Amino acid sequence: MRQGACSFGLWKVAVDYDDTVIHRVRFVRTAPEGPVPIQFTRFLSGKGTTFAPLTSAAVSGDGKYAQIYREVSRIPYGETRSYGEIAAAAETHPRVVGNAMARNPTPLIVPCHRVVASDGSPGGFSPDPDIKKNLLQLEKTTSRRLFS
Repeated sequence: MRQGACSFGLWKVAVDYDDTVIHRVRFVRTAPEGPVPIQFTRFLSGKGTTFAPLTSAAVSGDGKYAQIYREVSRIPYGETRSYGEIAAAAETHPRVVGNAMARNPTPLIVPCHRVVASDGSPGGFSPDPDIKKNLLQLEKTTSRRLFS
């Protein structure tokens, strides 16, 4: 398994991966040196909107969380869905979706930042809710620039 990191504002985005399978993504203050797949640097600089052909190891299997992660992975770039909408699609409860998002091992690849409260408020994001707000703003700005 390879490890690397790139920057997003004051944070480092640490990535553990094998070829096209991403095993773990973390937002940290210090991270191991090393390259990350180019899709990360392109996405975080507003130059890319997809991580293809990369996939998350978390979407495989038949478990409820894997099903939720697959639903969240279908949210288009620049859009959001509520915890309730994801819960309905995955045939579960919004709290289960919240728990799955809190345990998401591969944020960005499984874009949990696109899952918001029913009133549109961002909700939580570990380690800092401002990261979620910044990611949503990045996607909004990039969408206007690329798709207008």
